[in-house]
Amino acid sequence: MGQALPKPGLRPFLPADLQVLVDIYEESIAELTGEDYSESQQEAWMALAEDDAFAEKLNKSLTLVATVEGSPVGFIALKDNELIELFHVHPAVAGQGIGTMLYDAVEKLATARGASRIVAEVSDNAQPFFQKHGFQPQRRNTMPLGDEWLGTTTMEKRLAPPEDRKLSS
Repeated sequence: MGQALPKPGLRPFLPADLQVLVDIYEESIAELTGEDYSESQQEAWMALAEDDAFAEKLNKSLTLVATVEGSPVGFIALKDNELIELFHVHPAVAGQGIGTMLYDAVEKLATARGASRIVAEVSDNAQPFFQKHGFQPQRRNTMPLGDEWLGTTTMEKRLAPPEDRKLSS
């Protein structure tokens, strides 16, 4: 039997987290997207973390960090209470519930704040995760990244108002 993952924690983003979140971002792209994107597409995608806009997205969004034994292992950034701008987990913990914990926390916060939907620009490899969590594809997109183009899908999930959730519980 494999060892159980220590209980993960959840906390707000701190500016000191920036470099480790850049590392998680780059490693998740490098190790988890190879079946859907070429190496040059992955490199162009990873290069986005070198821009100041990456840190700005983390700072200006509602950004939550998942930790295991105090070390960050994943993060999610929600902009304007409805757009998931960044969402990555370290490959070592992929498939172990970290992404679900992050997403569930953001959905609860967005719902409590009155959001009627959550939208995400989803990579091809992440579509099954989002579909499992109730998202529906809206449109296919191509995003220019330097000399490369990255295929993505805009996905949306309609949220029930908080009072409707209480009635159905």
